[in-house]
Amino acid sequence: MELSIKNMAGQDTGKKVVLSDAIFAIEPNDHAIYLDVKQYLANNRQGTAKAKQRSENAHSTRKLGRQKGGGGARPGDLKSPVRVGGGTIFGPVPRDYSFKLNRKVKQLARRSALSLRAKQDQIIVLDALKFDAPKTKAMIEVMKNLNVEGKKVLFVLAEGNQEVLKSARNIQRTRVMTAGELNTYAVMNANMVVLVEDAVKAIEQTFNA
Repeated sequence: MELSIKNMAGQDTGKKVVLSDAIFAIEPNDHAIYLDVKQYLANNRQGTAKAKQRSENAHSTRKLGRQKGGGGARPGDLKSPVRVGGGTIFGPVPRDYSFKLNRKVKQLARRSALSLRAKQDQIIVLDALKFDAPKTKAMIEVMKNLNVEGKKVLFVLAEGNQEVLKSARNIQRTRVMTAGELNTYAVMNANMVVLVEDAVKAIEQTFNA
């Protein structure tokens, strides 16, 4: 498929870029996208939630009452889960939520996500994205010119650029990453994907590897 290339002023440069059909025009696989997003979120979980169980509570172990003759249930100690301040029954313990996902499934998911954005006309290609110095106003101006202000926007660069990164980091719902860092979650979480022309080749090299 072909897309027109725009400049930072939002004007059509008259040039076009051919996007690889193997990456931007496949039939999206919803289940592969689901699995890759699920793995991304699971791998980012800390897994440090912890509740004290009965054996870990700092209360005394003395018996609270006589074994028989009290007229009620047999009283235990203050650590009993049925008492206020006692241990927690089946409470959370630290765990690792991450899981393995085959490389081919991840590649399919990323291609599917990009194809879905292309199918919905949510991809813009820029000829370049450069600033002389980090400036949030300059980044906002570019977004206005592209009619993406106020949307969730993902800017994809061929390589890291500190001026662009610092210009965008204070803008809500705006994210900047390189082609090598691109993942399914970032693409699906964005309403618009803005690719710098050099990043298109980098994506094709990365995703065809």
